[in-house]
Amino acid sequence: MSEALLVAQVEEQLLDLGLKRAAAVLPACVEWAAGQEATYVAFLQRLLEAEQEERHSRAMQARLRLANFPFHKTLADFDFSFQPSVDERQIRELATLTFVQECGNVIFLGPPGVGKTHLAVALGMEAIRQRMSVYFVTMQKLVSDLRRAYQEGRLDRRLRVYTQPKILICDEVGYLPLDALDAANFFRLVSERYERGSLIITSNTSFTNWGTLFGDQVLAAALLDRLLHHATTVNIRGNSYRMKDKLRAGVTHAFSGTRDEANVCVGNESR
Repeated sequence: MSEALLVAQVEEQLLDLGLKRAAAVLPACVEWAAGQEATYVAFLQRLLEAEQEERHSRAMQARLRLANFPFHKTLADFDFSFQPSVDERQIRELATLTFVQECGNVIFLGPPGVGKTHLAVALGMEAIRQRMSVYFVTMQKLVSDLRRAYQEGRLDRRLRVYTQPKILICDEVGYLPLDALDAANFFRLVSERYERGSLIITSNTSFTNWGTLFGDQVLAAALLDRLLHHATTVNIRGNSYRMKDKLRAGVTHAFSGTRDEANVCVGNESR
């Protein structure tokens, strides 16, 4: 039997086994092995590495789809020089995801547009790269979903969507006040994730105002007690990150109040 025919038969066998990538690279691996006088084990390792990389890539793409990110941005896309209030070393440390292993939380505080969501998504992207499960949801969509589930008698089942991921990213906490039911549902979610999974939260509202946000000072205190027990809080002050190109071009008149807004928003919370 000629080598070409043998390679073709092996390709068919690999396809039958579902090893599509290995089948695709088989001829190249055979050529490489012959040229390098590689051992059988080295040839097999090269073939399987190609299949493994392909499967890892497909799994990562699947996790990205399930994560429900509004966009795909990494820390490499974040301009730390534009937001000097952000400690790059601290963010790089968070990107090691040690806080996830400890079931800790990360809370980004700051006015709209300063990069809170970008940083939250970037940490989520790194987690997915490290094969962790992540889910992104805005606060408005979260409470609406839980309210509907509560009214339909399926809250327990629906909560699993938000308690199972290793990391839950809850964006835009504080943009709208919550009624008693929504506040109670969110408190239950935080309680069920407490010391079981990590939360990444972005908010434009200082912790001192969460009592007003949740309509109940006692509930807000209990909520913050759980959130902050194992948490890193990152305060971001500065101009709108979305408008950085215009600001650098000198178009600053529309943003003269941004820094004052930032100080009001984050209050005196420690980083």
